[in-house]
Amino acid sequence: MDVVVVGSLNQDISVVAERLPRPGESVTGSGHFLGPGGKGANQAVAAARLGAQAAMVGRVGRDEYGLSLVAGLEKEGIDVTAVGIDEEAATGIAIITIDQNAENTIVVSPGANMELTEAHIQQHSDLIAGAEVVLVQLEVPTAAVLATARIANGVFCLNPAPARQLPEALLERVDILIPNRSELGTLADAEEPTDPEAAVDLARRLRHRGVTVVTMGAEGALVVEEDNITEVPAPNVEAVDPTGAGDAFCGALAQSLAQGGSLQESVRRAVAAGAVAVTRRGAQTAMPNRAEVDALIRGDTLR
Repeated sequence: MDVVVVGSLNQDISVVAERLPRPGESVTGSGHFLGPGGKGANQAVAAARLGAQAAMVGRVGRDEYGLSLVAGLEKEGIDVTAVGIDEEAATGIAIITIDQNAENTIVVSPGANMELTEAHIQQHSDLIAGAEVVLVQLEVPTAAVLATARIANGVFCLNPAPARQLPEALLERVDILIPNRSELGTLADAEEPTDPEAAVDLARRLRHRGVTVVTMGAEGALVVEEDNITEVPAPNVEAVDPTGAGDAFCGALAQSLAQGGSLQESVRRAVAAGAVAVTRRGAQTAMPNRAEVDALIRGDTLR
C-alpha cells in the first residue's frame, strides 16, 4: 500500500445558516445535507483521488450509515478489508453548522470509532507495516493510535485532531506532525499562535523525532524542521465550506510522500488540495483529484 489510514468514519449532517448560533440560541438554516465523513475516511478518499493505493482501518456500526460509508470507500477504490463492523455501537456522526463566512462548528458523537481496539490494529499489522505512509488522527482511542505507531515501518504521520494531550511514547514515534494552529497550542499547553513566529516557537517545544507541518488556513502552511523553516502560501480561492480542508491537506501530503515527493513538494501539493476543498460543500464530496490540484498549482481558475 502507498497509504494506510487508521481513523474515523462518520456520517456528516450539515446545516448551512447565515451565522453560527450563540449559546442557548436557535438559528434558522438555509439548507442541509447528509454526506460521508470522518477525518480518517476523508483523508483516505483524498489520498485515493490523488492517485494513491490506499487502505482504511477503522470501525463502523452495523447500521445504514455504517454500511453506506464502507460502500462509498469501496467505490473510491480504497481497500476496506480492515474496516470492522461493530454489532453493538452505532456508526459515528458529526453535526456541522456552516455560516455565510465559511466558518463552521462541529460536534462529533464517535460511536463505533471509539471501539477501535489495539487487538483490531494487531489483527491488521501486516497491512499497516507494509505501507509507505501511515496516517492517523485522534477521533479514535489513543491506545489504537499508539499501537499503530509501534507497528508502522513507513513514514508515520499524526494529525492531532481533535487535539488532546498525548503521551511521550506516541510523540516520540511521529515522523510528521500535522496540527492546525489551535491544535498546536493545545499540544504545547499554550495559547493558539497568532503569527508564524509564535507557531515556530510552539512547534519546537514539542518533543518528537520528526517535522512539524502547521496548517494555517488561508495563509497556507508552515514547515518546521530542525534547521529550516519554510512558509508555503495558499492560493486565493473563494471559500464556501472549510469542513474537509484539513483532511484534504493530510491525505494529499501522505499521497505525495508515499509516491516519492519531497517534503517541500508534498506540502505545496497539500496546500493546493486544501484550497480546492474549501470551494465545495461537504467533506469527502469536496476532496479534489490530481488534475484539479495540478491546475490550481499552475494558477488556473477553479471551475
